[in-house]
Amino acid sequence: MRYIRYAFLGALGIALISVALANRDLVTLTLLPPALSDLIGLNHSIQLPLFLVILGAIVVGLLIGFVWEWMREHRMRSDKTKAERELHQTKREVRRLKGREAEKKDEVLALLDEAS
Repeated sequence: MRYIRYAFLGALGIALISVALANRDLVTLTLLPPALSDLIGLNHSIQLPLFLVILGAIVVGLLIGFVWEWMREHRMRSDKTKAERELHQTKREVRRLKGREAEKKDEVLALLDEAS
C-alpha cells in the first residue's frame, strides 16, 4: 500500500510540475474593477505567473472547505463532549453508590461484587 501511495504522490507531483511549466506566463491580478478603483482611489494590482494563481486558488478553496466543515461539525463535537461528561459523571455516581453498598456488606462479598 505504501508503494501505491508513493506512486500516486509521484504522479501528482509530475502533473503539478507540468502544469507549472505550461503556465509560466505572467497575469495581472487587480483588486477592483478599473471604474470602481478610479472612484475609490485604490488601484492595487500584482503580476504573478498563472500557475501560482491556479495553485493558490486550489489551496484557498481547500482551506475554506476545511474551515467550513470544522464550523459545521462544531455542534457534533460539543454534543460528544457533553455526552462524555455525563458518562463520566454517571460512572462516578455508580462507584459512589457501590461504595455505600459495600460498607453494609461483608468485605469478601464486596470484593467479589467489585471483580464481576
